[in-house]
Amino acid sequence: MRVVLDTNIFISSTLGGKLKVIVDEWKAGKFKLIVSEAIAREYLDVINRPKFKIPQIEIVTATEYLLQHAEFVTPEEEIVVIVADPTDNKFLEAAIAGNVNYIVSGDSHLLELGTFRGIPITRAVEFIELLNS
Repeated sequence: MRVVLDTNIFISSTLGGKLKVIVDEWKAGKFKLIVSEAIAREYLDVINRPKFKIPQIEIVTATEYLLQHAEFVTPEEEIVVIVADPTDNKFLEAAIAGNVNYIVSGDSHLLELGTFRGIPITRAVEFIELLNS
């Protein structure tokens, strides 16, 4: 299974709590995380924000794992579907370029689409249920 995680899902699952299972299942090989350079840059920018108080060793570990184990794709198509927050379009672009099965998001702009070109856009809890089935 090939999956794009939006930034809030990646960061929340990295921080722990109930979404930690998503990162755990990725590390266990249950799905392949697909990212573009723009997505990885956003992940790393957000994970380094002081407000999260993430210890530097955890940031380094998460960054190294991401860079070594995520599959990087280069979107060839610029998608302009989400006008209210154009930065969200990068997740759709990576999903198309990476031929993914799911986009997992907590972002209302993405979730409102429901699907994009046949790719389901699902909430984290629904994705966790899918992983457990």
